[in-house]
Order: sequence, then structure tokens, then C-alpha cells
Amino acid sequence: MKNDERIESQINKLEEKFKNSGQDLSSYLDGLLYQKYLTYWDYIHLDTLLSIQVPRTHFPDEEIFIMYHQITELYFKLILHELKQIVEDKSQDLQFFIEKVRRINSYFKALISSFSIMIKGMEREQFLRYRMALLPSSGFQSAQYRMIEVYATPLENLVHQTERESFSSENSIEELFENIYWKKGATDLSTGEKTLTLKQFEFRYTPRLLRIANQVKQSTIYHKYLQLPKKLKEDKELIKSLKDLDINANVNWPLMHMGSAYRYLAKDNKEVDATGGTNWKDYLPPSFQKIIFFPTLYSEKELDDWGKQWVDHIFNPAKK
Repeated sequence: MKNDERIESQINKLEEKFKNSGQDLSSYLDGLLYQKYLTYWDYIHLDTLLSIQVPRTHFPDEEIFIMYHQITELYFKLILHELKQIVEDKSQDLQFFIEKVRRINSYFKALISSFSIMIKGMEREQFLRYRMALLPSSGFQSAQYRMIEVYATPLENLVHQTERESFSSENSIEELFENIYWKKGATDLSTGEKTLTLKQFEFRYTPRLLRIANQVKQSTIYHKYLQLPKKLKEDKELIKSLKDLDINANVNWPLMHMGSAYRYLAKDNKEVDATGGTNWKDYLPPSFQKIIFFPTLYSEKELDDWGKQWVDHIFNPAKK
């Protein structure tokens, strides 16, 4: 087909497209005449992106702290982008499922490997000073990470492990959510009172998280796996991908935070409270929480030993 014939064919297709939607192609073509050429910086809103790092103190390393957390939230958004596609998919296409989980794992791996920026990339003395200007905000308040958990597995798997046996899918979403594990991470252990950090988070995000939990009540990633035909559920590549996701999200990612917490908050036998009053020593260790998205994929021993490597990771660094 000659070039002019190709253009004519494309115009005809465009006319048909706009005609079917009740629009006028000629008006859109006029718009193209007046429209400026697109640039890279306009397309990704570069100037805006580079303007949203606003430190609260004069310490230089605070800007590193801000940027890394912003990068983290963008990766969380990428993960949610893939999770939503799995949740909404009705095809039960095995390769589609595997590819989406593979992408999620690649995002988590990028986050995990980059966390050395937080562990080794800031001066401890600067951090301990500028963090006081950030109270009561805390990384605990990352709503996107909570959304990732809610999309991944039923709420009964997210109930705090000390109470998990008392709950099941028969309980209401509201009951399960009230006993979700991370709430204990921002509760005063001596009084049982919620910290301001938790109160702020609940006020802002509880309605949204409950709405998502109700939307995916029977269609979390775990449900999608369980609903597959038996032959597909036994696919080794899919099982490995899901187990990798579990380990990345519920062991390796918390372990990186443990390393950072010990680097900045526990040194010279002096323990420093986390911002927002979160109980990081009880909240972060994977073996304490035993959050497992896909529990039926593991043996009893694997479930019992879940996350125990954090002890070696923190206290025996030579074994890493």
C-alpha cells in the first residue's frame, strides 16, 4: 500500500471511530493543527515532580529521606496497578496471572535492593535530629501498602496472629479490619491507647480500605489462585511466583526496615522510639507477625519457621 493510500485508510478509520461516538473528526483534526508538540518534561510533569521535595529542616539528608519515600510510593502504585488487573480479570488465563505476579515481584525486588539508600545513605546524627520535626508522621501511615495487603489476601489472614484463630471468613469485614495486625504496631503497649499516628491514619483511610476490602471480598489474589482449575493451581511457575511474592512482601521487605531501624534507632545500647510512637521491635519482625498471603502453598514446617531468618539477619550479620 502506498503512503497516500495508507493515510487515506487511516482517515477513514478515524472517521468511523468518531462517527460511532457521535463526534466530528474535522474538529479533532483542527485541534491537532493548534496543538503544541509534546515534550518529555511536559509528558511526565518533570518540573512538578522535582518541586515536591520540601524538607522541614535544614539538614541535607532529609531530602534523601523524602525522595526515597516518594520513590517507594511510586513503586507501590506500580504494584497496585498490577494487582488490580489480576483482581478484575475473569479469564483465568495462567500466563496472564504469572506475568502480573512476575511484574509485582520485580517491583518489590527493586525496592528491596534499593533500601541500602535508607540503611547506609544518611548520617545517623542528622536523621535523629530532623526526624523530630516529622512527628507524628510515620512510614506506618503508607496507605498504599495497606491496599497491597488487602488486594493480596483475605482480611482473616491479616488479623494479628495472637487473635487469628478466633476469626474466619464468616466474620464481617468490619470485625476483621478492627483486628488487623498493623493496628497493634501503633498502640501504646502499657495503656492500650491508639497513638495519634494511628488515629490520623484511621480517620483518613479507614473508609477507603473498608471499601476496597468489600470490593475484593471474594476476589483477592489468593481467591483468584484458589478459584483456578486444579491443573492450573498445580503449575510450578505460578506457585513459585506467588511464594516469591509472599517472601518479598512479608519477609524481605520488613527485614530491610528492621535493618534500617537497628541502624538508626538502636545503637550503643540506647534504643530510640520510632516516629509516631510505633512499636517497631514488635511490629516489624516477620516471625512476630507471620503475615502470609497464600498459606496453603506452604508446609507446616514452613509456616512454623516463617520469617525466623530475621534473627540471623539482625543479630548474626556474618550469616547473611
